[in-house]
Formats: sequence, C-alpha cells, structure tokens
Amino acid sequence: MIVLGVSLIFAACSVTKYVPDDEYLLDEVKIKSDTKDVSTSSLDNYVKQKDNTKLFSSFNMLLRLYSLSGSNTNLWINKFLRRLGEEPVIYDSLLTQKGSNDIRMALQDMGYINAKVDVATEKKGKKIKAIYNVHPGVQYKIGRVRYIINDDSIAAVADLMNEQTWGLKEGMELTVNRLDDERKRITKILTDNGYYRFNKDYIGYTIDSVKGSNIVNVTLRLMKYRVNNVEMPHPRYKVSSVNYLVGQDGKMHLRESVLRNNTWVKAGDYYRQSDLQQTYNKFGRLPAVRYTNINFTEIADTALLDCNIQVITGKPNTVTFQPEGTNTAGDFGMAASVTYENRNVLKGSETFSLQLRGAYEAIKGLEGYQSDNYEEYGIEAKLAIPRVVAPFLSRRFIRNSHATSEVSLGYNLQNRPEFHRRVFASGLRYRWMNRNKLSNFRIDLLDLNYIYMPWISKTFKEDYLDDVSSKNAILKYNYEDIFIMKFGAVFTFNDGSNAFRANIETAGNLLDGVVRAYNGKRNSEGQYTFLNIAYAQYAKFDIDYTKLLKINKTNHVALHLGLGVAYPYGNSTVLPFEKRYFSGGANSVRGWSVRGLGPGKFKGTDGRIDFINQTGDMKLDLNVEYRTFFLWKLYGAAFVDAGNIWTLREYAEQPGGQFDFRTFAEEIAVSYGVGLRLNLDYFILRLDCAMKGINPAYETKKEHFPIIHPKLSRDFAFHFSVGLPF
Repeated sequence: MIVLGVSLIFAACSVTKYVPDDEYLLDEVKIKSDTKDVSTSSLDNYVKQKDNTKLFSSFNMLLRLYSLSGSNTNLWINKFLRRLGEEPVIYDSLLTQKGSNDIRMALQDMGYINAKVDVATEKKGKKIKAIYNVHPGVQYKIGRVRYIINDDSIAAVADLMNEQTWGLKEGMELTVNRLDDERKRITKILTDNGYYRFNKDYIGYTIDSVKGSNIVNVTLRLMKYRVNNVEMPHPRYKVSSVNYLVGQDGKMHLRESVLRNNTWVKAGDYYRQSDLQQTYNKFGRLPAVRYTNINFTEIADTALLDCNIQVITGKPNTVTFQPEGTNTAGDFGMAASVTYENRNVLKGSETFSLQLRGAYEAIKGLEGYQSDNYEEYGIEAKLAIPRVVAPFLSRRFIRNSHATSEVSLGYNLQNRPEFHRRVFASGLRYRWMNRNKLSNFRIDLLDLNYIYMPWISKTFKEDYLDDVSSKNAILKYNYEDIFIMKFGAVFTFNDGSNAFRANIETAGNLLDGVVRAYNGKRNSEGQYTFLNIAYAQYAKFDIDYTKLLKINKTNHVALHLGLGVAYPYGNSTVLPFEKRYFSGGANSVRGWSVRGLGPGKFKGTDGRIDFINQTGDMKLDLNVEYRTFFLWKLYGAAFVDAGNIWTLREYAEQPGGQFDFRTFAEEIAVSYGVGLRLNLDYFILRLDCAMKGINPAYETKKEHFPIIHPKLSRDFAFHFSVGLPF
C-alpha cells in the first residue's frame, strides 16, 4: 500500500510544473548516424545539454521529487525535496547548436572532413526531444607520407630515421589523434636520446589533398631549436651527477642502497625521459614514500645536467581498529581487529604489520551441547619487502621487476560447541604489478597450514563420526588433523570495464614426493603421513570475469561469470573444507542463504551439518545486474542470478550432488531480485532482496518452479553486506 501510495503521488505530479511559459523541458536527447562506422555513444560527450537523470533509463524520479516541492523555498520540506531532486533541464537552442558544432568538429578530427550535423526537434506540450542527425560522409585516408628533418644532429638518431618505425603509413585513416600520436612518438624517441629541451611543438604537418578522391598526402616537418628567434641544432644533454637531498627534517630516512636501486637516472648517460618517469614510478610504489621531487639543473655553457632527487617519507607507524558485525547462516555476532603497521621498519620501505583479531557469535538450534557460542582469536604477522628476495636471481632482474616479497606467520584459535580447531599458517609469496597498474600477478611459493583438532564434542562424535550407520566421509575428513602445503598463482586485471581473475593452485605434491621417497607410513585410513599427520593433495582452478556495460552516466549493466573446479587425488579423496565451493549468499545465487544451495539436486535435512554437506568440488555462477542511480548516495539494482555447485565424485551423504554432463543444465538454480546500495565513497553498504525462480532441489512441482508458485516463507532471502557482489 505504501509503495502504491508513493507511486500515485509521483504519477500525479507534473514534471513540467517548474518549466516557465514559452519554454520547454528537454525530455530526451538522441544521436543518430547515417553509418554504423561511427559509434554514436562516442559522440555523446560532445552534447552540451543532457536531459534529466532517469531511473532505469525511463523514469525521471529525481525530477519528480523536485516537482513535488512547493513554491515557498523557505519551508524546510521544499528545501529538502529540491536538494534531493533535480531541477528541470530547460531546452537551450544555443547549447544545442554548440553541441552540434562540437560533434561536427569531432568527426572532422576522425577523418570525416565533410561531415555535417543537423538537429531536429519534436515538441509535445511543454516537452521537447532533440535529435542530432549525424552525416559523416567519406572518411579521408593517408596517401604519400614524407618526413623532413631540418636538424642534422636529430637525423642521425637511427631509431627515428628507420622507415620501419615510422608511425604514419599509406592507407591509414587521417585522424587528428593519429597525427598527434606520431608527434608524441617522435618526441619520446628524442627525449629518450638526450634531447632534454625537445617538445612536440617542434613538429608540424602539411596536408595536401588529392583532387577528386578521399586521399591526402602528409608531410611531417621537424624544425630546428629556437632561442630568442635564432635557429640552431637541438642540444643533446648528458647527466653529470645524481644527488639525493635530505627530507624536510634534515634526515635521510631510506638507506642509500635503496635510493640507488630505485633510481634509473645515471651519471654519464644521455638524458632519458623514460628513466625519469621510471624513477618516479619506482619511488612511488614504496610504501614509506609520500612523494618524490626530481629536478634537473643545467650546468652553464655545457650540455650537462645535474639531477637532484628529494624523497619525502610519511609517518611510518599506524594503528587501526576495525569493528564489524557478522552473520553466518543467520547466527549473529561481532568481531574486532587491531592492526599495527610500520612502513619503514628496516629503513628500506619494508612494511611490518601485526594484526590481532577476536570474534564472538551466538549459535542457535544446537541441541545436546554444553556451550552455545562461537569464539575466535587470531594473530598474524607479515613482512612485505618492496623487491624480489630470492637466490639465484640477477641484480638486473631484481632491479627491473615491479615485485614485492611477503613473508607471513599466523595462529588462529576457534572454539565451537561441536569442536575446537587450531590453525598454524605460514607463507612466502611474491606480487608483481604491471606498470599501468591495471593488472597484477601473485605467486604463493609456499603456503603451509597445519590444522589441529584438540577437542571434538562427545555428542558430535557419536552422532556423525563414530556411528557406522551414519558415517560421513566428508565430515570425518574435515575433523582430523591435516597438513595443507600448497603452491599457487593468481592473475588479476581491471580496467574499469573488464575485471578478470584467474587462480590455480596445487597442494601436497612436494610432501608426497618426499614421503614416498623415504617409504613413509600410512595411517588407519590408508593415507600417507608427514610427522604422523595426513596431508591434503588436490588441484584447483578458478576464473572470475565481470563486464560492465555503460548505457549512460547513471545506468549500467554488469555481466558476471564465475567458474571453479577442484579435484582431490593421491592422498585425498575429499577436498579440505576451506577449499570446497559453496553457493548461495550475497555474492552468488542470492535467492538462497549462504551455503544453502547444492550440490546438484541435494537437499539438506540436518541443519547442524548442512554447512559441510552443502559444499562441492565445482562451481558455476552466472549473474546479470542492472545498476541505476536513485538520489543522493543511493543506488538501485535489479538482478537475475543462476548457478550451483557439484561434486566430481559420488558421496553417499550428498545424493544427487555429482556432476553429470547429461543433467547438469537441469540442476542450475535461478533467482531474481532487487537491491539498494548506499555509496559512502570509502565503502558501499548493500541490501539485496531475492526470490527463488527455479529450484533444483525440490519435492513438489511448486517447489521446482517458485517463479510460478512463489511463497515468501520458503523462497525469499535478503542479504546485507559490504561492497558490490562482483
């Protein structure tokens, strides 16, 4: 009823309420082109006047909010509505004409020399629609290309004079960007060969059209150096010295070896602009450095430069406190962590961190246990070194790599009503970041976990682990002491429109080779042991891809694919619980609760152990989400999710859970829903409400297709979380 009432208010409110007489509300703007070769979306930025923001590209809610306000701007309610809303965009013919001219000029810059743009308007009441009709015409192409170098010293630079490296070639489209890119390319070559004072303004073009065709001949001219209107050859500079200046407190906070290793400018070499940029980049990635200032001073009457580098470091020590709320399958709790960090612990920009974490959660629905809560305490220490630390690597490789080495050591204590668990963890990993910062690569050279179970409740053992009639292989395996020694690699890429992540890891192979070589012992389950403790052996591969499609500035569509496969072998028949997949929850198929879906057609019957049984060796997630802006910092979404998990082997305790090519399509679950996002800049709070659409774990036809037979108590789920789902 509330939603209906609000809808009626919005419907009754006129969006042209505050449009003056003899003027029009700009209701819609469109760009149409005669040819598919020109993308109209690429011309959208040249339109000077856009229509009001529209929810889901159709409903102008912000304008309606503004229109709900009264004319008395002294009343707080009117001020509030106008602040939340958006005033009407009044059509301006001058801005429209300017946009038309800018589109035409942009097309000419793209090689459409004779492009034309006209604007048509359609009026309806006090609303107007503006349509930009684009007529690009024929795109001009480059014919003969000539390079004229008016400076003999520059002509001697082989990289520039080699015709194979010239950027302009016959048959290319004639675009301003292409011509400008060639100026930048030549400028980069010269500034990387000692020409400290060269810039692209010394390069010009002459364009000659060929009559009766769309071909133009291009001549590039490189002019001489000018000082006080006197022309002379361009001077070529060498670096005389490299000097390090102290910080603002008069101290040098980094070791000299660290300064030298991150400096690419060298005394005695020709000046190179790329060495300067590389030096900035190298110092910029050091955690201890706040900013870097590099300047060159010319030595009078010479072609020599002194390089002065000042590195300013920030405060090394920080302490952060982070409280959080937790919700595990409906059990609420709280957690907090305290982290100490020193970003220059060894005077080489090494980062040392120490984190202490504690958590408490009240657990419901457990009978026959003495305690009804969950406690967790953890400590983790890390040392990150901003270079590769490894034997047998050349100094040149270490210097050229954009890598960080990381060593970690941690201990985690978990006390549940059913069991107590202790986890000792250590790791050695390397991280590489691409120079453009769009991609990075991580290698876990060594990741060792020892999971120790000091106590298991008598009730739990009798019900699930010792009773032959109800013996559960997956449960039993995950409540035993175990070593997990893995090697892994992770690659990530994100350019704002495409986000990709791939992970591969294997575990137990090194231990298995050593144990078998020395005729190691087996335990009662037939597993080989190391120090009398069984070790896990498996291989795992995951990929995750998200594509963001922009409709306009306030509306986007996000497409997501997640796929994972893990296979236990050798010393293991079951994956460790921490490595198994689960489905459902805020970042998966949102019509189900966390670990509430799968595997396959399996349907949980025992809430005490379903969090173990509803896991698998394979996962598929398919998601489509429409994202739109509402008002202030509030965003909305509508989504459809699909997916499930499966086991690769058949387990008696998970009937219907094994993957089969012939039937897996019938076992894909589908859900749909809507959500709200509160963007607080530093983080996003998210609330998603979803309904099951197709349920693979069913007993009746109504349960199978809840999209036709919905039932809130059975099919509805909501999730409150931080961050976007993908």
